[in-house]
Amino acid sequence: MNSVSRPDPRSRTALSSAMAGAVDLSALKARAEAPVRPPQAPGAAPAAGAAGPFVVDVTEQSFQSDVLERSLQVPVVVDLWATWCGPCKQLSPVLERLAAAANGAWVLAKVDVDANPRIAQAFGVQSIPMVVAVVGGQPVDAFNGAQPEPQVRQWISSLLDAVRDRMPGIAEAERGAEAPAEPEEEPEEEPEDPRFTAAEDALERGDWDEAEAAYQAILAQEPANEQAQAALAQVRFLARAEKVDPTAIERADAAPDDVDAQLAAADAEVAGDGVEDAFARLVDTVRRTSGDDRDRVREHLVGLFDLFAPDDPRVTAARRALARALF
Repeated sequence: MNSVSRPDPRSRTALSSAMAGAVDLSALKARAEAPVRPPQAPGAAPAAGAAGPFVVDVTEQSFQSDVLERSLQVPVVVDLWATWCGPCKQLSPVLERLAAAANGAWVLAKVDVDANPRIAQAFGVQSIPMVVAVVGGQPVDAFNGAQPEPQVRQWISSLLDAVRDRMPGIAEAERGAEAPAEPEEEPEEEPEDPRFTAAEDALERGDWDEAEAAYQAILAQEPANEQAQAALAQVRFLARAEKVDPTAIERADAAPDDVDAQLAAADAEVAGDGVEDAFARLVDTVRRTSGDDRDRVREHLVGLFDLFAPDDPRVTAARRALARALF
């Protein structure tokens, strides 16, 4: 079972003190230390907003019951947003769809940061959208910015895997979501997609520009095509890696504040199978930078994540390190 990283204990202290008066943390602690209650039936979840029973709009007054107490049974994913935030409008529907599909294995708690500034302060919000996972009354993982749906789905899957054994409500909800078994049928062999065939032919020739154009054309028609998204990330990396200076790592080590040098060195390390070194380099660079430089480094690192399977342990560990560096 993968482990869920915990943030700096100072963050948990800040969360408790910032919400003092709005929530009764001593009562929550007593509940957390008591024997686990039988899990709530998936259909018995409290009513919520229009998005379904597993999406709740949270206020400072309801934070204790809707987030802290509920997180004793299943993870609560807190979506910190605002009406003026464009990326929030991209991310929130993704989270709502995934929450509905999970059937109560986790709950989405939506927080308008303008209307609930004390909650935003408790989580140390500096930019939105910000998403924080709360388990057992404590924040355990987070990410910032509007992420693609496959990446969000994998983040939630890793979270559930990490805590499933100690949160019976997850298994109960997942059992309730299982459809009756259908008779197995022989899968029909799908015909080859000529669009992908053309892109792969360009790849074999080493024509990165043509391959990139082919995958972009597929995504223009099907923006959610995960195969094309992954292939496009690979092509772009191969094109960069081909041009990397052989001395890139040495130059970056000699100039830790040179962001361009750090990005080039990370590409060189990934190309040389030094994946963990590359991830660690960019996480460290995120810690040392701010503003546009930090955004560039974060985006480059997330792009490198896309080169690997979402459940690759190196990616999982680096995502958590990145979350800690950002928050």
